[in-house]
Amino acid sequence: MSRTGAGAGFLAVALAAVPAAAQEVTVRYVAPERFTDAENRYGSGQSLRATLAEMTRIFEEAGRRRLAPGDGLAITVLDIDLAGFERPGIGAPQGVRVVTDAAPPRIRLAYELRRGGRVAARSEETLTDINFLLTGSARLASGGLAYERALVRDWFARRFPGPG
Repeated sequence: MSRTGAGAGFLAVALAAVPAAAQEVTVRYVAPERFTDAENRYGSGQSLRATLAEMTRIFEEAGRRRLAPGDGLAITVLDIDLAGFERPGIGAPQGVRVVTDAAPPRIRLAYELRRGGRVAARSEETLTDINFLLTGSARLASGGLAYERALVRDWFARRFPGPG
């Protein structure tokens, strides 16, 4: 077999292994060090880096469930205010995060949905839910950022009523 034939055969095998038009979600953060409340200031949660990594996973997971094959979604996160507020520890080495209905989760973002190579939707929105403590799904969830995960999941369901 010639080198050209072997290269073409390898390319055909490599292309066959690629899933057909998967959904792509890209997440970018603008000045995260200035976000309202995404950083562990008093030892009550995870670091800013860990929070952003988890938020990226949350957006990507929601996109896989909600976007149609071939869709691309670019999200630019402009601000994050996690549910509750941090309170420095009194007589303790670490602070605590106090979650009350007075401090709902809030995420400000811009997004662009591409479908078939064309822009299908573009907007800037603020996601928040003042009733976040009344829904059991987030309270019963395990893991960090449960309220933010529910907020993003609900936003995807409303904004992109797709296959999931």
